Formats: sequence, C-alpha cells, structure tokens
Amino acid sequence: MSKTIFITGASGGFGRIWTEAFLQRGDRVVATARNLSALEDLREMYDGNILTIKLDVTDRDEGFAAIREAAAYFGSIDVLINNAGYGLFGAVEETTEKEARDQIETNFFGLLWVTQAVLPVMRAQGYGHIIQVSSILGVVTMPMLGLYNASKFAVEGLSDTLAKEVKDFGVKVTMVEPNGFNTDWSGSSAIHTRPMKEYDPLKATLKAGQRPDAFGDPHATAEAILELVDSEQPPLRLLLGKVAYPWAARVYEDRLAEWEKWSEVAMEAHGQ
Repeated sequence: MSKTIFITGASGGFGRIWTEAFLQRGDRVVATARNLSALEDLREMYDGNILTIKLDVTDRDEGFAAIREAAAYFGSIDVLINNAGYGLFGAVEETTEKEARDQIETNFFGLLWVTQAVLPVMRAQGYGHIIQVSSILGVVTMPMLGLYNASKFAVEGLSDTLAKEVKDFGVKVTMVEPNGFNTDWSGSSAIHTRPMKEYDPLKATLKAGQRPDAFGDPHATAEAILELVDSEQPPLRLLLGKVAYPWAARVYEDRLAEWEKWSEVAMEAHGQ
C-alpha cells in the first residue's frame, strides 16, 4: 500500500536517494528543500505523486505552512522524515558563536519545528511514523565535530522522549543513526571553522587513521529505509552501515566499565 511521505532536505544526499526510491515504488512524496531546482527532474517524471515545497527548516512558520500544504494536497501524512542538516567541522575552541548557533538551529531546532507541525496531523489521523535522521555521532563522539555531535545528541534526547509521549496516539518514532557515507555531508554542504594551529597534530592523526572502507554507499541505504517505512513495529533506533554497531558497542562497554568502577562513589552521593 502506497504511503504519503514528507521529507526535508530532499535535494541531495540521503534525501534525494530516498525520495527517488519512494517515488519509484509508487509512494506519494512531499519533497522539501531550500533549492527546488534540484528537484525539477523528479517533478517532471512523477507529476501527481510529488509535491515540492521550498522550505528553510529553521523558519518555524515555514515548517508549519509546509505541513498544512502537504496535508491539504494529499489528504494525509503517513511518514515524516526529518533529514535536513549539515556538518560543522572544527574544534570546539575554533567554533564561532554564529557557527555554533547555526548548527543547532538547523540540525536540532529545524527538526523540532517540523516535528511539532506534523503532530496535530498525525494525532487526528490516529497514526503516523516520525523518522529522525540522527547519526552514530548522536550515540558516540568524534573530535573536530563537537557541535555536530551536540546537535545529534540533542536530537536523540528529544526523540527518545517524544516516542514515549506520542505512542498512545498511534504515532511511532525512529532515530536513524548512520555512520559515515559518501554523500556531500562532508563535502560541499559542510561548514569548516577557521583552523587554529594548535589542533593541527590532532587533525593529522585523525586523517591518517581513516579507514578506506569507513564510508558506505548511500544508495545502499534505500532498501533499509523502505523496510523501515513499511514496518508495523519499527525500531526506536536503527543504525546504518557496518561501522556504526561495533563502534557503539565498544564505546558502551567502556562506559559501563567506568560507571561500574565509580559505582560506590555514585551510590554514596545519594545520601540515604
């Protein structure tokens, strides 16, 4: 059965790939982006099954207006995919106030606004699925991506809470947590801080340690997303890529060991 899917950041990367996959199998897609010219070919190929809307997710009013337009056009919104976002590369100390605020405005607040906008629609329907594109860097961290890490950790906390709040409305929530993929996330769409020489050694070490197979093929994710969208009992979290799970497992083993080592101090701090 075809679905109506609202997706942000549809002009490139995962958003474009997933939009095409949905359209190819007959779903109806509301594809939003800041630059609609990148979606013109899909609009010509799938006229009637695609609605394109210009949207800057950081503008809360635009987000609410886009959801209203989509619901009126197709009659329902079965799935929301909050995909819009970008990477900010640089050390925490290198990051300007504007760079930091812009990162959080897009990756966190943009997702929040569109999520808030769709909830009344899904509550009225009695069903819906909100898919938040997080990252393995919302579970573990990597140097030189501090603000990006922070934005995705915020997405994780928000979405975990949201899932508990909306389950009685028939609305499900999933956080998709990809490892690195060969999209333009780290290329043309990325922002880089002004470098400080003090961090050059660490950056060199990170670059030298990169595995050649660390980045996955983004087109290979389409089948996983189709399966996720079709699932009657979707997971709260879905890791994507072969790097994500072992990395997360190793980090959590270390965390559990450290918590255990300090557990007596922690217990005594309770005071009773």
